[in-house]
Order: sequence, then structure tokens, then C-alpha cells
Amino acid sequence: MPIVTLAPDVYCVGVKDPGLTIFDIVIPTEHGTTYNSYLVKGTEKTALIDCVKRPFAGEFFRRIEEILPLEKIDYQVKERDIVLIHTGAGAYNTEERYRTDHPGMSAEATRWLIERGVRMMGCDAITFDPPVWAMFEKKKFWEAHRVMWDEEYWHLENLMNLDQIGRPHGFTLSVLPVKWVGTTAAPVRAVAIVED
Repeated sequence: MPIVTLAPDVYCVGVKDPGLTIFDIVIPTEHGTTYNSYLVKGTEKTALIDCVKRPFAGEFFRRIEEILPLEKIDYQVKERDIVLIHTGAGAYNTEERYRTDHPGMSAEATRWLIERGVRMMGCDAITFDPPVWAMFEKKKFWEAHRVMWDEEYWHLENLMNLDQIGRPHGFTLSVLPVKWVGTTAAPVRAVAIVED
């Protein structure tokens, strides 16, 4: 699996695991799987998002070092961070594919962030979960939403203009909800405050 440049200074540095025959306990993977990990080089800081299973660490670190020395990675998700996931779906939110073409969060990924102290997350897709067709394919329905049954966390959906924030971290997010009574969700005005 080659390193893929997704955007300027954003790289996919994950690795393949061709030996994995069952994913998530129930999903057969005839050709194995990939561990998707992303390196984001900002103007001042560099962040590594996600990693790989331990047996693939050597290959993983070599891939990162093709881009920059490991000691240059200087941001890790920490307690009370708000994580916003820029999938790119916001760019086509008036098209039919907005309902079907986005990655979505698994329960496992949502819990991973919660374990690190993240209680607010968001994305620019129609749902925080995978698209409905993928739910049927995996037979896992609203898994990120269902984490709320056991964990106290909040997520935002349908965010817009995440690409205009201009940095991967180091800004304030203000979430201003509409006061609705007797509901489990409500629209918000989410505003990123970026200071120099």
C-alpha cells in the first residue's frame, strides 16, 4: 500500500493486513484489510490520526519517516479536545451522493476517542455513522449513535466549511443550539473561532 497524498500536507500512511480473514468478529475479509492512518502537517504542528496494530508498527513508522522524522509529530488527541472529521462530503451536500458517499464512524472509533477524553465530535456528512447502505452491508445500525447508550458524548452532523478553518487544531468551537423541548437532537449553529 503506497503512501497516498490526499491533499497538500495530508497523507494516508496506513498499512495492509492481508492475513486478517475476519474483521470486527463477523465480517469476512477475503483479501485482508487496511489500517488507515493519516499524517497532517500544519504550518506549526504535525498530527498523526490513528495508527496500526502492533505487528505492523515497524512498517508504519518507516512510512511516516518517508515524510518526516517521528519526533516532528507533535499533536495527540487529548482530554477535552473536540474532534471534527472533514470527510469532504460538505462540498456536495446538495447532491444525491451526500446521502451515500461518506465514511462514517464505527462504534470502535467513537469509543477510541472517548477513551482519550473526547466528549464532542462532529463531521461534515449527513450522519456521524456510515451511510445506510453500509449499515445493511455490515448489519450494524447506527453504531456510533448507540455508543450514547453507554457513554456520555455528543456529536454534530452536517457541518459546513470545515475546509475553511485553515488549520487542523488550535481553534475554538462554539456550538449554539436551538432550544427545542422534548427531543433527543436539535439544530445548532457551529462556529469555529480562529485567532492568530
